[in-house]
Amino acid sequence: RRIKEVLNQDLTFQHIKIIYPTAPLRPYTPMKGGLSSVWFDRFKISSDCPEHLESIDIMCQVLTDLIDDEVKSGIKKNRILVGGFSMGGCMAMHLAYRNHQDVAGVFALSSFLNKASAVYQALQKSDGVLPELFQCHGTADELVLHSWGEETNSMLKSLGVSAKFHSFPDVYHELSKTELEKLKSWILTKLPGEPERQS
Repeated sequence: RRIKEVLNQDLTFQHIKIIYPTAPLRPYTPMKGGLSSVWFDRFKISSDCPEHLESIDIMCQVLTDLIDDEVKSGIKKNRILVGGFSMGGCMAMHLAYRNHQDVAGVFALSSFLNKASAVYQALQKSDGVLPELFQCHGTADELVLHSWGEETNSMLKSLGVSAKFHSFPDVYHELSKTELEKLKSWILTKLPGEPERQS
């Protein structure tokens, strides 16, 4: 929905199928336990508190089922990208770097990982090739601080992830047009169109 508002159209590619899963309604601690469409719970919106791993892991399983369905339908794992905005980007990093290190790449827009994230712990044990990370963050973001995004990026780099970080001046906790254009061209470098061999 947000993408459509920013670009006046959905993100579409002739050769790429896009699935937009929606976060379920659940009680959300930062809203005093009120119901919200969030991927997982947080003890608070801060980078220096523990992760609510139980709720993150439940969603990792739900999203793994989605990936498995695509693989069963004939999509190769190395032709799958996972990503999202805010908590969606955080969810994508957990999903890929803890459970699916063989996907093509990860994008995280206005997202961060907590300082002692399970993602970092998983990467310390990993020795294979990791999916590339494309990260964007607005410098004026007051909800998820730009510095949290930067810190996440440099931590992942230090653990062997090939990570790009793009800052967008004067952008708040929102999607911007230039950011989505950049994302679009990154997606095409990761998933180029198949040469017209098969008739």
